[in-house]
Formats: sequence, C-alpha cells, structure tokens
Amino acid sequence: MTTSQTREQLPAPSQWRDRKRYLWLFGLVAPTAVGLATGLVWAFNQLGWQAASPVWWWIGPMLVYVLLPLLDRLFGPDGQNPPDEVMEQLENDRYYRYCVYAYIPFQLLSVIYACYLWTADDLSWLGIDGGLGLASKIGLALSIGVMGGVGINTAHELGHKKDELERWLSKVTLAQTFYGHFYIEHNRGHHVRVATPEDPASARFAESFWSFLPRSVWGSLRSAWGLEKTRMERIGKSPWSIRNDVVNAWLMSVVLWGALAAIFGPMVLPFLVIQAIYGFSLLETVNYLEHYGLLRQQTASGRYERCTPEHSWNSDHIVTNIFLYHLQRHSDHHANPTRRYQILRSMDGAPNLPSGYASMIGLAYFPPLWRKVMDHRVLDHYRGDITRVNIEPRQRARVLARYGAR
Repeated sequence: MTTSQTREQLPAPSQWRDRKRYLWLFGLVAPTAVGLATGLVWAFNQLGWQAASPVWWWIGPMLVYVLLPLLDRLFGPDGQNPPDEVMEQLENDRYYRYCVYAYIPFQLLSVIYACYLWTADDLSWLGIDGGLGLASKIGLALSIGVMGGVGINTAHELGHKKDELERWLSKVTLAQTFYGHFYIEHNRGHHVRVATPEDPASARFAESFWSFLPRSVWGSLRSAWGLEKTRMERIGKSPWSIRNDVVNAWLMSVVLWGALAAIFGPMVLPFLVIQAIYGFSLLETVNYLEHYGLLRQQTASGRYERCTPEHSWNSDHIVTNIFLYHLQRHSDHHANPTRRYQILRSMDGAPNLPSGYASMIGLAYFPPLWRKVMDHRVLDHYRGDITRVNIEPRQRARVLARYGAR
C-alpha cells in the first residue's frame, strides 16, 4: 500500500490538531527504562519470584526486539501529515523541543545509576544477595546501550539545528557511546554522499549487515576526521585543536567516562565499553536499513543527481515514529535536514519498508531473511533494472548474473 493510500483525509487547517502531541512524551521510555526495571525487579523479589526477576534487567532489548515490533503491528501506520498552513506554528512551538531536551538529563542519570548497579556488592534493598550476577550485568549494559543508541538519534535531531545550544547538547548526548564524530560525519558526510557508493553509511545490495557494520563504523570515523582536518587546515589550525569538533566531542566522552571510572572504580569500564558498542551498533543497524540498495544516478557531467524521496527507505508506523522522533520519515529529513521532527511528512514516491524500523532491526541480523524480504523490494523499486541499484562490488558479478540487465 502506498503512502498516499494510507494517508487520511485531513480536516481544514484551522481545525487541524497534532494527535501525537502528547504521545511524544513516550520518547522518554528509553532513558527511564532501567528505573522501571528496578521497580519490577524489586516487586518480583518481594513476591518470591527471585528466579524470574533478573529478566527485567534486559528491558532494553525486550523493548527493541519484542514490544516495539508488536506495537507497530498492532497500531500500524500513522497516516497524518501536517498541512502547509500549520508548519510554521508547529516549528515554533517550543513544547516539541522540550520533549527532546528532557531526554538528556534522564539519559545521564540512568548512566550514573547503572554504573552504581554494575559495581555495587550489596543490593539487599532490591532483594538481591550481594551484587548483580553476570547475566543481569549483561542485560543492564545492553539496556543502557539501547538508551545510548536512541540517544544518538536524539543527538541526530539536535545536531541538524542552527541553534548553538542544540548543537552542543547533541555532542553531550553522544558522549555516552563515544560516538561524537557522528555529529560531523552525518551532517557533512552522509547528507552529501547519501545513496552513493562513496557513502560508508549507505548499505549496498547483497551486502550483509555484518559486512556493513565495520565498513560504516571505520569509514564514518575516517570521513569525520578527514572533514574536520580539512576545515582546520583551511583556518590555519592544527587538526588536534580543541576547535576540531571531532576532538572536542571525543573529549566530552573522555571526561564522562573518566569521571565515572573515578567514582565507581575501573571495574565500571567493561560496562561502559559494552553499552557503547551495542549502542552505536543499533545506530548502524538503522543506517543499514535506511538506504539499502538505493542509488543516486550519475548525470552526464559525472555528478550525482539530487537526492530525492526515492533514495531513502521509509516507514510511517506510528509507534516507532514516536520512539525515534519521526526518523522513519527519512526522505523528508534528507530533503529538509533542519526541519524539526514534528513537521516531517510522509512523502509520495518514497519506497516503504514492510514494517517499522524496530521490526527491521532484528531482521537485519539474519542476512538470508533480510535479503528474502528486501531484495525483491529493491528490484521492484527500480522496475527490475539491476543496473540502477547500489550493488556490493564483491557481489556485482554474481548479482548481475542472477538478475541480469533488463
């Protein structure tokens, strides 16, 4: 079903209301999830269900891989776009900004609290003998990693804005996962090279997620450093200057991690490493599915055509859209990078995923299933013309032999 088919008939602009206005507060579920898990662990232990209580430390993965996909299936697509007449009003409504800002203090408090839980050797107040067991610690680290991964999306929302405070808050949000270079690479690298073979964050047809992950991580890192090194040289500064946005973003992580290690001891470092790797891997999974196989064609001059709605995979499933601040309306985001999340719209001509991003994340881990679901959608999008697809170079001969040029 196309976007235009799912979109509802809107009332007159004077009568239009954002029915998601207060639902955006559910974006705070991720940074408060470990607090909820604590309450559930305590309650289970009080009821004598000690064997089952540790499962709640895995609340983050349960949210991403189970609850959100189920809710996306239950509630389905959104179907509501703001009309042109209310766009300026929505843009200037500061309530929506505060919903994003609120993520950050909860995020930092949750990281500190999780460090305490990881290192504590007496959690009797929770009904636990001694400290957390290994399985509980791993679940806790992954749950905080989910918060960090969603936090990168929060940083993504803030980092695109012109306001200096929001740009600074973007770097603060990235400090947890030590992924501050994303602030540079996404804005000045990915948005320029998206859906081209030169972009490390655009997945190629027949490329598995497990091949894409290291290519995107290291490629984005090299790109961010190269972009800032060039900028520093242009203004006559050393690339190691504090004015280098990669350097100052990384320093925020060094300060945060150093402070946590000083307070809770070096035994907290494995926790910080686990949660960071898992957090940025979630971001990279989303990168993988956002542009899989899509390719901007080269013009006669050798330059790539302008990025259009057809170069991003979208989804209008309302639950994950709330959870990720409309990230799934990805074509509009690439067309209008500074546009705030509340006014992003579903766009005609954009290819759509069969479900929300949360559902597709788990699918991406299993390459045969992913390709069974997605490869024919890529080909259908290009009307069977495999020559218009962004193909993994090492698989090109095999792909062309299988699908042929039509």
